[in-house]
Amino acid sequence: MTRTGEVLASAGDEQPAGSVLSVGGGDSAVGAAAVRAARELLAGLILPGATDTRSVGADAGPPSVVSRELQASWVDLLGELEAVKNAVTATQARLSFALDEATRADEAQQSIRAERRGRGVPNQVGAALRVSPHAGAGFVSTSRVWVTQVPHTFAALQSGVLSAWRATLLVRETSHLSVEHRAAIDEEICGPEHLAELARMGTRRLIARIKELAAELDVHACVKRNAKAVSERRVSVRPAPNLMVYLTALVPMAQGVQAYAQLKTHAEALKAGGDERATGQIMADTLIERVTAREPGRADDVPVTINLLVSDETLLADGNQPAVVVEGAPAGAGIVPAPVARHLAAHAIDTDTAWLRSIYVDPRGRLLATTSTSRFHPTGLAALLRAREQGTCATTWCDAPIRHTDHITPHADGGATSLDNGQGLCARCNYAKQAPGWRQKTTQLDGRHAVETVTPTGHTQVFVAPLPPAPAPARDAAGPAGDERGPAHVPDQPATPAWTPAVDMTGPAPGRIPRSRYSIGCHATSGRGPIAYRPGPPRRPARPSPRRRLPGRTRRADLSWAHPA
Repeated sequence: MTRTGEVLASAGDEQPAGSVLSVGGGDSAVGAAAVRAARELLAGLILPGATDTRSVGADAGPPSVVSRELQASWVDLLGELEAVKNAVTATQARLSFALDEATRADEAQQSIRAERRGRGVPNQVGAALRVSPHAGAGFVSTSRVWVTQVPHTFAALQSGVLSAWRATLLVRETSHLSVEHRAAIDEEICGPEHLAELARMGTRRLIARIKELAAELDVHACVKRNAKAVSERRVSVRPAPNLMVYLTALVPMAQGVQAYAQLKTHAEALKAGGDERATGQIMADTLIERVTAREPGRADDVPVTINLLVSDETLLADGNQPAVVVEGAPAGAGIVPAPVARHLAAHAIDTDTAWLRSIYVDPRGRLLATTSTSRFHPTGLAALLRAREQGTCATTWCDAPIRHTDHITPHADGGATSLDNGQGLCARCNYAKQAPGWRQKTTQLDGRHAVETVTPTGHTQVFVAPLPPAPAPARDAAGPAGDERGPAHVPDQPATPAWTPAVDMTGPAPGRIPRSRYSIGCHATSGRGPIAYRPGPPRRPARPSPRRRLPGRTRRADLSWAHPA
């Protein structure tokens, strides 16, 4: 580690003003360039006494014999690197706390209300740490406790004895205590005389020790915390790999254990009766059947709305481009393979629960713009914004589902209520961008819609809208590939019109040609006959209103597709 220290010392004199962090009681300063040099040094580190293991692969041959002494030195180096990682987390915590304090002080001078100060800090911290704004907010609040309330825990983190996760557990398990009691537990567990014991203590034992001390210091606070926990019971869902989800229930311990025991007893009884499913599969199936009040094997019949963003080629032909779940997924967008998307659509058509909405894009994949004179985004435009962002907040590193439709250029500053000036955000990101010093503007990157965000510290973040599924390409008038004679020489091949209906499908009504740069030319097969284009369901008579229709405003085109009865 000596060479790393030399790099830090040599680079510390080259920092621009305002980019340094004082260390060692203010005797020296280290800036971003010095830390970057240390990171590059560690990235290029070669194991002592061995060749560069980064080239190890299938063709590298058998590994060479290494002495026990060298292997022991590697283990020592691994431990030191872990200590460095913990120390880096402590430094990040100091920086996050300092940024939060400075931001709140600046906003206090601007007479911003106390409850609104520091709203944008979690977004800035999250972007710097490459995590979501929600995770950034958690790190900022934890850092504040480390720095101001638990000095021994923070010192153990800085020295590398305590990992960031274990230090976070100490904060979490003492959140219901007073500052004095929290400080007492901090000293009892992480004080200088207890560091050796802390290094040998497992994580479960650490949590148990914290709870023991908390119950001794303030039993009433512990009882109150347990009572509050009961009020926080809930059910949540989050995505899992391979089109699965985790359905989680946070319930009191007695209820949860009882429910699990009943499911397991039922599954073991079925297994004893010859059921070939695994015990876990039976428990999962039984849970869904009982919750949905369906008979065994009929849980899939529960009606549910899932909005898919899918290309016409995938939906109506044999395209292999996956679909995107815009809404209805546990946490925003989800990818669905093309055969699964077709199966979902076919099942919905068979049960008369399907509806399709056409969304048109230009050759670069940008959704066609639409405007409105409304102050707020109307339902159709809001749905289009969610489709463009594919259900996920339009903030870099944020994975939260869209909750607000927002003006990039604020409406008060003349921003239009349009697709180009709109974005879908979660609630936290929408409130953060309203903090002083935040600026946004629309831009393009490779022809795709993008939003450039400048934070109060001058850092720039660019969000680029994901590409939607590509429509089926228009057929070339020159005929099939390699045939230069044109469509006249192709048997039964008519000239391609502006709108190309699929085989056995009718086109749109006269005067209702969709404004699309693509034409649909694909084959559709269905056991119930062709899927024909027809106007959507009849609209309800509009209520008489004294408001006059604005000039130039026309009724929105209905481009719905439905299966004939």
